[in-house]
Amino acid sequence: MIVITGSESFVGRELIKQLLEQKKEIIGIDLLNEKSQNYEYIKMDICSNNITDFIPNNAETIIHLAALSTDPLCKGKAYKCFDINVMGTLNLMNAVMKKNVKQFIFASSEWVYNGFIGNEEKNEESIIDISKISSEYALSKIVSETNLRQQHTLGFCDVTILRFGIIYGHKNGNGSAVESIARKVKNCEKITTASLKTGRRFVHVKDIARGIIHSLGLKNFNVINLSGDKVNTLEEIIEISQRIFHKKIEIIETDSKNPDIRNPSNKKAAEILNWRPKITLEEGLKSIFDFI
Repeated sequence: MIVITGSESFVGRELIKQLLEQKKEIIGIDLLNEKSQNYEYIKMDICSNNITDFIPNNAETIIHLAALSTDPLCKGKAYKCFDINVMGTLNLMNAVMKKNVKQFIFASSEWVYNGFIGNEEKNEESIIDISKISSEYALSKIVSETNLRQQHTLGFCDVTILRFGIIYGHKNGNGSAVESIARKVKNCEKITTASLKTGRRFVHVKDIARGIIHSLGLKNFNVINLSGDKVNTLEEIIEISQRIFHKKIEIIETDSKNPDIRNPSNKKAAEILNWRPKITLEEGLKSIFDFI
């Protein structure tokens, strides 16, 4: 049995879809009134003291996706952010210990990394200076990572921390720079940006879900980046979007000499999980045509 918190989130829905295709037994926990697919669903807050009652004894894995999952949702709301992201995770950890769950998979973020210089690549062994983290969201993730690490040394179950890259895909409403730029190109809107060379290792939601599934059953304590295979720049996203949508838009670049590049390596995921992203940026952009 696999228990998934945040089962109706952007990542959660895709993960559920792929797990159902593999005939896995699933219990999903979220706050929406209705589920989107055919699986056992429980409406519950991860901070609830009653959550232990809904986790089966000796469950195979709990995949913890539930959170205030972006920086804008947490910015200026430190108490709410930590109450859900940190205390909610601790509450779930307590339930896992009581029910003897075998593995805890935690959805973290590449935003815990700071201080990228130029095209510098960082990996799971890179030193993270917590004093330099200004984002409430990123801070909540690194604190929960630390709590999981500490509890694992005290006999907690196997722990897999997955630091997600910048996820994009078939998401309605706000998304990453990929969806935002593609939408503007499709609608022939002007794009204003600092540097067109700003880049991220964007990764499609389908690949993220596959990466989570590849981590099922992993033993001991592991921290693994799930990021794209290469840094894609804003310029590349614009060029590919213009080609796909057969549009040409106005572009204004205000600070070309100071690109902001984040480059978290995914080599460990390839080595330990046998996982690499399958969906190229162009394929991913084509897949979201109807959602932007």
